[in-house]
Order: sequence, then C-alpha cells, then structure tokens
Amino acid sequence: METHRLPAAPSPAERAAVDALLGPPPAPSAGADGGPERSAGGRPRRARERRRLLLPALHAVQDAVGWISAGALGYVCERLPVPPAEAYGVAASYALLSTRERPPRVAHLCDDIVCRGTGADALAAGVERALSEGGEGEAAWEPSPCLGLCERAPAAFLRIAGGGDRVLAPARAADVAAALRGGEGDGGPAPAAVAAPQTAPPRADGLRLLARAGLADPSSLDDYRAHGGYEALRAALELGPERMIRELEDSRLLGRGGAAFPAGRKWRDVAHAASPVRYVVCNADESEPGAFKDRVLMEHDPFALVEALTIAGVTTGAERGYLYLRREYPHAAARLASAIAQAGARGLLGADVLGSGRRFEVEIRRGAGAYVCGEETALFNSIEGRRGEPRSKPPWPTQAGLFGRPTLVHNVETLANIPRIALEGGAAFAAGGDGDSTGTKLFCLAGAVARPGAYETPFGATVRELIALAGGVPGGGEPAAVLLGGAAGAFVPPDRLGLPLTFGGAREAGLPLGAGAVTVFGADDDVPGAVRRIAAFFRDESCGQCVPCRIGTVRQEEALHRLATGTGDDAAELALLGDVGRAMTDASICGLGQTAASAVRSAIGLGLLGPPGGGRAEREGSAP
Repeated sequence: METHRLPAAPSPAERAAVDALLGPPPAPSAGADGGPERSAGGRPRRARERRRLLLPALHAVQDAVGWISAGALGYVCERLPVPPAEAYGVAASYALLSTRERPPRVAHLCDDIVCRGTGADALAAGVERALSEGGEGEAAWEPSPCLGLCERAPAAFLRIAGGGDRVLAPARAADVAAALRGGEGDGGPAPAAVAAPQTAPPRADGLRLLARAGLADPSSLDDYRAHGGYEALRAALELGPERMIRELEDSRLLGRGGAAFPAGRKWRDVAHAASPVRYVVCNADESEPGAFKDRVLMEHDPFALVEALTIAGVTTGAERGYLYLRREYPHAAARLASAIAQAGARGLLGADVLGSGRRFEVEIRRGAGAYVCGEETALFNSIEGRRGEPRSKPPWPTQAGLFGRPTLVHNVETLANIPRIALEGGAAFAAGGDGDSTGTKLFCLAGAVARPGAYETPFGATVRELIALAGGVPGGGEPAAVLLGGAAGAFVPPDRLGLPLTFGGAREAGLPLGAGAVTVFGADDDVPGAVRRIAAFFRDESCGQCVPCRIGTVRQEEALHRLATGTGDDAAELALLGDVGRAMTDASICGLGQTAASAVRSAIGLGLLGPPGGGRAEREGSAP
C-alpha cells in the first residue's frame, strides 16, 4: 500500500513521541525516505500487524503535545504505513483525540445525567470564570459525556500534555483551575468504601466480586495471593481445557455486559475453532452513562482480572489477550499495568504460565472516547487501527473476530466471576442465584440516593431494595423516576419498583438490566432535561455508519427540543418520535442505534416529559 506524504513536518517533540513507541526510524534502504517500511521482496512489511499500532501512535502524539498536527499525522503514516486519509478518519472519530490545535491542558467536565443533578453547570461556569480571570491560553475546558465517576459527581477528567491524565471527583472549580495551571489535584483513587460502600466496616456478608476490595492491597501481588489470588489459575490448569469449559457451562454464567449470552458457549466455540491463532479480549470500555462497576473492580482488584484473562487464554488456546480500557480511567490503567508487569515477572504470564508450558500475554489498549467501541466488533476495529465502527454479523466473533481470528470477548464483570467458578465448580456457582440468573450481580446506584456506589447483591433483589441499600432517597419518600440500564435502558414505572432484578424477570417486564446502571431521580431533578441529554448523547456518539442511527438520533433530539420549547405540534412530534424510534430499533446495524430510543420511548409512555400542550396543538385549540 503506497501512501502520500503530507507537506507538513512533525515537530521534534512529535517525532520523538512516535519514535519512542515505534522505535527509531529504519535505515533509508528500509523505507526511511518516506515510503513504508519494506521487506526484502519490496512489499510493505507486516502492514496489517503494524496498522494495529495506529491508535497507540496517535495517543503518543496527543499525550506529548496535546493535539495531533498534520505533520505528526503524516509522520505516523510514514512509519506504519497507513494512508493519511484513513489515519485522519480514525483520529477524527474519537472525542479524546484532537486534530485541531488546542491548549496542552484540557479539563473534560462531565455534564451527563448524574453530574447534571450535582452541580455540573455551576462547575463549568466556575472553571470558565477562573480561566478567564487567569488570562492564560494554555488551558481550556470542554463538556464531556459520563466519565464513569458517578458515585463522586460532579467529575472532571484532565488531560495534561507531557504530564499524564488525572481525575478530580467530586470536582470543585478552584481545584480544576489550579490543576490546569500545573498544581496538584486530587488524582488519587477513591477509597474502596467510597466506591463500594458494602466494603466499609462492618463489611456486608456474602460479597464475592467485591470480596477483596478494601482488604487486599491492589498494588501488591503478594497481598493478592495472600487473599487467595492465583489459586483459581492453578485449579484451571489442573482441570484442563475441556473440564474447565464444562464447569463454566454448568455454572450457567450469562454475560454481564447487557446481552446475557451464555459464557460457556463462547468458550467452547473458541477452544474448538479450526484456526490455531485465537484471541481473548476484555471489553473494559465502560462508557454507559451511570455505569462504573467495572472501574471499581479494576481499581480495587486488578490482579483478579488479569488472572481471569489468563484462565480464559490457557483454556481456549489463545496466546494473547487484549484489555481494551477506556481512556478516562487513568487509575485503573496504572493498576492494571502494574498487575500485568508483576504477574509477568513471577511467571504467571508469558511463555510458560505457572510452569504449564502454555503461553499467554496481555496487552492494554486505551480507548479514545467513543461509546460505540463498547460494541465488540467496533472494539475489534479500534484495536486493528481502524475507525470504531460495528461490523455486520455473522460471522460472529467466535468465528472471525479480532484480526479475523476466533475471539473470546467478555466485559470486566463477566470475567470477574471466572476464578470463583474454577475454584468452586460450576454446580456450586449455579446454586446461588435465581433461575437463569446465577451468581451475584453488581449494580451502580447513582443520582438521588444517600450512598452512591457499586453494590453486589444476589439476583432477585428489587429496584426498591437496591435504592434502600444505597440509603434511600435523601429526605425520604419515593423517587420521582428510576432509569434502569443507563442511557440505553428504560425508566421503571412507579408500580414496578418491586420488580425482582433477574435476566428473565426484567425481560418479561420489558426492562433491560443492561450494564447494571440504576440512576435515581428525586422530586427536584429535571427528568425531561435528562431525557433530552440522553438523546443528545446518542446523537453525539453515533458513528454515522448506518442511516437509521445517523439520521434518527438527530431527528429524535430535534423533536424532543420542539416539545420542550413549545415550537411544534405535540401530537405530531410524539408520532414522529414513535416512527423514528421504530426505524432505529429495527434497522440500525448495532446496539447503539437499536437502543437509542429506549429511554425516550419509556419516558413518553410514563408521562415523564411533562403534560402535553406546550406546542402549537394547545395554542390552536386542537386536540394534542
């Protein structure tokens, strides 16, 4: 593949950032004259393999100088090789990568549904005022969708060129402004008791997924092993692949990412695939508004995720795993990187896992701010150095996934159950739960509750019980509304707060469990505004690949705006919303478009948008 050189040249800092990742440029005979690096036969050397370094290279440039110039983009394209038009398309598709010049210090301030109710507007106004008074051009702020810090809202995510990322939560304008000027902020992770209230003394009984949170030092492999760590990997190796898969099938573990697909079926399909090259992928791109449970697991029990990935790899015959982590989780990234390095140094990863003769390695890949990359095939494209756009299925990932090879993909919470199954057996795991919902479940309680956080409960707990577990609505009383499943979820009607939360029960009620996000709205919260924010979220996050989603998300938001401002006919707008919602649900290529109307549809059905009559229908005296 030939590439055309861009006329601009990279700066020394940009060139150094790329070379630090890719190594020094090759000698002129190998392609340093601007063409792609070539093999002796004259063909581009490992072009497909090198393209997978595109997103890390773009990250390297942005990390170094704060944005990606034409010169830097051109230099990346020369080194990999990738046509500049394609590389620009990749860079421009991610919210956290900028191809326009901007200050080296930028604060991304969450304005999503949870932070809106906890002072996001005041935070943004305060930061704007502080930066204006400072008279500096070296810092700026931007609004952001959910940052996954809902238990400590309002939240800020700071990108500091040359100085790493940090989060501030709960964020104050003065602290954000100080950090943007180079001061120190509260960059440390929250204590386990804040993110997971059940782990505070006295600890709740029966914790499984959160058993080590707050007890074992997440930075110490020795402490992890002192609390039972890596006994599951040893047990899985002793069981052997076929027996381990059978235990997983007996456990009836269903995926926790929203689709609830049987985990054992995935493992068997990948393990028995004809291709000798297979991959394991952890989807840690947790971007659903209101969801943060995966972040809690990664920050407070990172070795467990690495161990679970290793069990998956040695069982299915994969020698490499990718952990695709959302960029907004810098603390999780640091702890996972440390866990991987320590496991490798102790022979728990690498060429000879625990002396078994089996190879397995894990590589962290950072996302760049694209909700659609939570869809598994869009995630594969992102790792491969392409735009994060979903692929048509079939073929399924277990047949042709990452790099066209059989791929096992799970989210963090699903993998967190694997060590327990390896140690206790599938039957014991299945004995706990409710019907088709075995094991325990993590729910994220946020919004109008006294103690926001990630809560672990047996399946079958009701929505009302979850709210009570989080301390109830401040001031007492019933919530005004409850959003189950995040932006892609639905509002729970008041008479359904006693609904037992199981996969089967939620399905029968027409409600999604999704990723386990439960957002509670109090009497003073702006529920119609939250619904419009959800519509804006889907408009922004649509990858634009398919027409129903690309156009439908825009039309949905426009109709909601006209309803809110009284500039349209209520009946006509509601009919349009119904038509657009059905089109997106039925014809979109992936789950983003298919669920983009779910919360809006349920809000309309429950009358949460307010009484009709703000539009032209009432003003003209006609029926709404």
